[in-house]
Formats: sequence, structure tokens, C-alpha cells
Amino acid sequence: QRLQFSQRYSQGVGPDRVHMPVYIGLGNHDLDQNGPPHHVDWYRRELRDYVEVNHRAGVFFKPPVPATDYDVDTDCYSWDWGGLHLIQTHRFAGDTGHGAESSLPWLKQDLATYAADGRPVILFQHYGWDTFSVERWDAAKRHFDDDGSGAPHWWSEADRQALLAALKGYNVVGIFHGHQHETPLIYRRDGIDLFKPKAAYMGGFALIRVTSDGMDVVLGEAAGDHGEVVFTNAFSKGWST
Repeated sequence: QRLQFSQRYSQGVGPDRVHMPVYIGLGNHDLDQNGPPHHVDWYRRELRDYVEVNHRAGVFFKPPVPATDYDVDTDCYSWDWGGLHLIQTHRFAGDTGHGAESSLPWLKQDLATYAADGRPVILFQHYGWDTFSVERWDAAKRHFDDDGSGAPHWWSEADRQALLAALKGYNVVGIFHGHQHETPLIYRRDGIDLFKPKAAYMGGFALIRVTSDGMDVVLGEAAGDHGEVVFTNAFSKGWST
């Protein structure tokens, strides 16, 4: 399965390959999976190692897709395309599940170092602000849903507020997330524009264009048997430079 993942989601040549650099992010299916009892973190460590091998530059090793800033403790990283700063935080910045280190201190330092000049910033993480991502335990129905008032299923309001506090004062032009598989979404919460394409295994994707004066986003999905594409959602906004 991991070999299949590495072959499918890496830059390659020919059909059925991605024809551009791939920046890897991990979600709950990657980080919640336990290994055998004698090495419970084995699966998580394998996936984190794969992120590191692909993105962390060292003195003796040059990764295929080097990051500008890689945090060894959390495997979060950032990179730059011209005047655009991009950040990958996996499930979410501040995640401490399964003994993970919070990446919020690193995120704050990264933003202060690379985005204090007001350049646009795009953040990638797994969880969003959609109803599935923010669902809580519903004691009456005995399951998690968006009517529940108990413990959060995925991440809490406190987690979201801590992230927003870290982002405050920076030019975050969008957060792209996953988690909910079936429905493409473009929406806004807490002053942040949020984008969630349909899951990749279901044919979903997003195309983003960022220029010096704005950003355009379309969400689409593969359709038919001959490479057809259907675009489902669109968004555009401008800014002054």
C-alpha cells in the first residue's frame, strides 16, 4: 500500500503519473492507524519518514521536492513559489494526537520568518471547518454529528481558535483541506476563505492561480472514460499590492 502511494503520488513521466512536484500531507487515515502492539507507532513513523525523505534537505541528501523550512519534530514544512508562501501542517497545526508535538510554535516562527512582509500565504491541512470536521459527540443519538455538544470527533473549537491566533496579522489568502470525501466545498469561516475539493481517489482536484493582484480557484473532478473533466465550483478575489 505504501509503495503504491509513493508511485501514485510522486512526479513522473507518462500516463497515470503526476506531472508536477508533489508536496505530501498526512491525514487521519495516515496518523490514526496503529501498528502492531510491540511497535504501535510503526505505521505513523513510516508515513512521516516518507514525508521527510521527500522534503527535508540535509548536508548529504537532497530530497526530490525540497522544502524551504522543515520542522523535524512535527514533519510540518513550508516552501515558496516566488512571492507566495505555502505551508503544510498535516492534520492541523497544533495536533498532539498519539503523542505528536504541537506544530504551533514552529508555525508562528515560520510565519514570522517568511511572511512578515505581507506576502500571500496558503495553508494546507487535513481538517476543515465543514460540518463533518467539526462534529461532536451527540449523547442522545450515541454518535458524532453536527448537533452534538460533547467531545469533538476530530479537532476542537479551542484547536481552531489557537490556529487562528497564530495566523492573525498575516496575509492568509486561503486554507485548503480534505477529510470530507464526497462534496467539493468553497466557503468562509472566521474570516478565512476555505477550499475542499472532492477526494483525489474519487477524481477530485483543485486548480489555483495566484498572481500579484489576486487568486482564482476552481474545483473539479474527472468524468467519463476518456479524460473528461467537470468543473463544479469557482472562486476569485483580488487584492492591492
